[in-house]
Amino acid sequence: MIYLDNAATSFPKPERVIAAISRYCREIGANPGRASHRLAREASAVVARTRRLLAHLLGGVDPSRIIFTPSTTVALNLALKGLLHAGDHVLTSSMEHNSVLRPLHHLERLGITHTRIPCSPEGLLDPADVRRHLRPETRLIALVHASNVTGGLMPLAEVGALARELGLLLLVDGAQTVGALPLEPERLSIDLLAGPGHKSLLGPMGTGFLYVRPGLDLETLWEGGTGSHSESTAQPGSWPDRFESGTLNAPGLAGLAEGIAEVQERGVDAIAAHKTRIMERLYQELGLLPGVALYGPARRQECVGTLSFNVTGLASNEVAHILDTAYGIAVRPGLHCAPAAHQTIGSFPKGTVRVSVGPYTTEDEILALITAVEQILRYRR
Repeated sequence: MIYLDNAATSFPKPERVIAAISRYCREIGANPGRASHRLAREASAVVARTRRLLAHLLGGVDPSRIIFTPSTTVALNLALKGLLHAGDHVLTSSMEHNSVLRPLHHLERLGITHTRIPCSPEGLLDPADVRRHLRPETRLIALVHASNVTGGLMPLAEVGALARELGLLLLVDGAQTVGALPLEPERLSIDLLAGPGHKSLLGPMGTGFLYVRPGLDLETLWEGGTGSHSESTAQPGSWPDRFESGTLNAPGLAGLAEGIAEVQERGVDAIAAHKTRIMERLYQELGLLPGVALYGPARRQECVGTLSFNVTGLASNEVAHILDTAYGIAVRPGLHCAPAAHQTIGSFPKGTVRVSVGPYTTEDEILALITAVEQILRYRR
């Protein structure tokens, strides 16, 4: 199988990730922070190491400001619902994932409004449009770093500088970029950053995080046992305990630590350059084929390793089915949980075929996909 669905989750996982999960389950097994015996202490050390590694990857942020969550979706919900109050207004883009749009839709019933800033047909945002859509009650800009449909990057540096100038908060959905590109919240004026462990950080599913800059507080969305301050019925105020009630996915975090270590050893810049190189080849070759429609920025340097296309006369799910069953190539068809993005680029409601590469994707695998699409077009004709 040629796996080209890394925007959904990375595969294959490094052997060191699998070994770390297995070791935790076989040799540690204890609940972190819930006892003082040796195994519980070792479990706590695993969680602490993962937090430190992630903090280092994010440019040396305070590890205590990293909250572990089961996913980016949970992290985004915590950020939006823990931060906003009735009367607040949020600016976002027309390229957002449902993990942002659905919570914002839900919050409308509480008197929290939002505006989607239209992006170009390529899915790109003009930073000047952010200023044009400001309201007196605007408090937050919520922005995806890279589209999960086109791979197109948003102008984070410019938007972050604007947010600082205007005294606004910036929440970034880093689902497609944490581990895929250098991403330092302090340098980019990011106040809150949500990300997954199972995509470009190469860890297992069920791991994610929310980083919250020092000085900014959130309301808790759930309360319970944290292993600390057990004498009180009040939720602890200390970070990150305040937001990590219940048992953490410690085996998953053990694997995530090794995924982060793998990314650091390979180098984020080197991984990004590899993806750009092979995606440029894919974009150029597919663009030469009559009957193939490409979406998103033509300059692949403005993208992460994701590309969407369609074949004239075939639905995206038909193309994906043929690639899977006849060629052993895994891609993802449809709307990718981002209908607004597809409306922006003109592929709604039919969706697209999405190709997304990882650090282990080879140029030969990309050539195999190009050959397969050529043969599908020939057969279609």
